[in-house]
Amino acid sequence: MLRDGDLAPDFELASDAGEKVKLARLRGKPVVIYFYPKDDTSGCTLEAKDFSRLAPEFRKSGIEVIGVSPDSVESHQKFRSKHALSVRLAADPDKVAAEAYGVWAQKSMYGRTYMGIERSTFLIDKAGRLARSWRKVKVPGHAEDVLAAARALKG
Repeated sequence: MLRDGDLAPDFELASDAGEKVKLARLRGKPVVIYFYPKDDTSGCTLEAKDFSRLAPEFRKSGIEVIGVSPDSVESHQKFRSKHALSVRLAADPDKVAAEAYGVWAQKSMYGRTYMGIERSTFLIDKAGRLARSWRKVKVPGHAEDVLAAARALKG
C-alpha cells in the first residue's frame, strides 16, 4: 500500500489528446492524478466536471491534473467532448497504473463482488513523491479539497 511520502509510481499511458502521458516527465511541478471507475457514469461525470471547472485555478497554480480510468482513448475522447471537459484523461485499459497505485480493488454492490477502480486521488509533489492521498473518495467538494491541498503544497 502506497503511503504519503513514498515515491509515486511512474507510468506511461495514452491520453485522450493522442499523446503519451509519462509521470516522470512532469517532475518539477505538482501533479494531481485522480482515478475514477468509468467514463460517462454519474459520479465520474460529476467528478470530471468539478476538476474541469477548477482547471483554470489548477493551471494558474502550476498544477497538472490527470484523470485515469480503464476506459479506452476513444471512450475518453467521447466523454471529454460530450461534457466539454478540460482536464487531461489517460487510458489505463491494462490497469497497470491502477494496480501500481493500489486502486484496482475488490468492490461489492448488491451482494456481488467484483474488481474495479476504487475512486482515489493522489497529489504528487515536484520531487515525484506522494504528498497526499485520498481513498474511497466522495465526489461532492472533493476537487475543491484537492485544489486547496495542492495550493498549500506549492506554498
